[in-house]
Formats: sequence, C-alpha cells, structure tokens
Amino acid sequence: MNDLRLAVLIDADNVPYASIREMLEEVSKNGTPTIKRIYADWTKPTLTGWKSVLLEHAITPIQQYSYTVGKNSSDSALIIDAMDILYSERVDGFCIVSSDSDFTRLATRLREAGMKVIGIGEKKTPKPFITACDKFLYIEILKANTKPNKEYTKKSPAKPESSPLNKVDNELIELLSESVNDLADESGWAFLGELGNFILRKKPDFDARNYGFQKLLPLIKSTNKFIIDEREAANKNIKHIYVKLK
Repeated sequence: MNDLRLAVLIDADNVPYASIREMLEEVSKNGTPTIKRIYADWTKPTLTGWKSVLLEHAITPIQQYSYTVGKNSSDSALIIDAMDILYSERVDGFCIVSSDSDFTRLATRLREAGMKVIGIGEKKTPKPFITACDKFLYIEILKANTKPNKEYTKKSPAKPESSPLNKVDNELIELLSESVNDLADESGWAFLGELGNFILRKKPDFDARNYGFQKLLPLIKSTNKFIIDEREAANKNIKHIYVKLK
C-alpha cells in the first residue's frame, strides 16, 4: 500500500497551517506524496502563517486571485489541477486536504476513475465530502496523537490513551459487532488484520484514534464485548489476532 504515488492537494483557506507536519506524516503512511500543491490567494495577509511551512515541506504554492468577494476561488483551481493530474496518469491516488464540501463531487469522480482518495479535514467537515472519500482523517486527532505509541498488553487498562473526539457508545459497538459478524468464519472468528479496512468501507472516517486509542485492538478490548484470540504464525515473532463476539 505504501507504494502508492499520491497527489496531495491542499485548500489553504480551509485547514490550519500549524498541523501540516502531522498531515504529511499521515499521508506518508498511506503512500508516497509525489505531488504537493497548496491553493490560495497568497496576497491575503491572513495566509502569511503558511509561507514558512511551504519551504520546509517542499509544497508548491498555487496563486489563485479572488475575483469575487466571499467566494473561495482556490476551489476551482484545485479541481482543475486534480483533473489534469488524473489524466496525466502520474499518480495512483489523491489526498485532498480541506474541510469544504465543495470537493465532494471531485472525490467521487476520482474514485470513479479508480483512484484511491484520502480526505483530511477538521471535525466540522460536512458528511458528504467525508463519505465521498475512501478514507477520511480528522486533523484534530493528528495533533492529539503525536506521542510515541506504547505496546499494548493484556495487563494494560482498556482506557483511552488520549483525548477522544468521539465516545465509545452503542453505535460504535454495533458497527464493530456487525463488521465482525460479516467477516467471521463458521466458528465466529474474524481476522483483526481485515477488520479495520472492512469498517473503513462502511465508515470512511473510522479511526481508533477518534476514540482515544492508538490502535484498533485496545479499542475493541475497551468495549468488553469481544473475545480476543492471539494465534502464533509460522514466524513466531508475529501473532495473528482474531476477534469474536462474546
């Protein structure tokens, strides 16, 4: 999956510049950012904070003048560039960084063309744009989860490791339960390695970090609704984890 060539297109009007390092680190977990562009009317004094981070992260700024008051002109420039990149066949996927629903149709069109589409935006991002992506990440959790991951053991308390955006509630437990049932073999066991990707197909903004957990396993354990079975693989340093409803 990390061999994917990604075009990272950023709407500077709708995301904070302070989180750019975390955003790009997250993008790198999903593929290689081969194109990095950011769109705005750079004559606006409100965007001065971006200028230092553009050089640091080798992001190409695209100037788009605001010809109409109150209209985000960078939207159209980003969309036109995305389609040009699509037809150039230089990438395998796109990462659209914005909290604006105007990119919903673009995300849908790119997926129709067989592209992987990752969205990154703030919690306020409208639902249509989120569901139009293969995967959507909230900027708030990227900042909240920059500490080194700790190894999770059976003795570890099943409590959130950081401040959650969402609560572990009945809706989440139902989503997990249905997904485990959908993937389960005849004996009711589902492979954890497949579970996360399966849930993403149902809910593109699903991420254990939204609930305060670094990984899916501790999140599942926190619900106390599942049985966990750790099975040794051929390589004894690797364990395959299976889950089953109690």
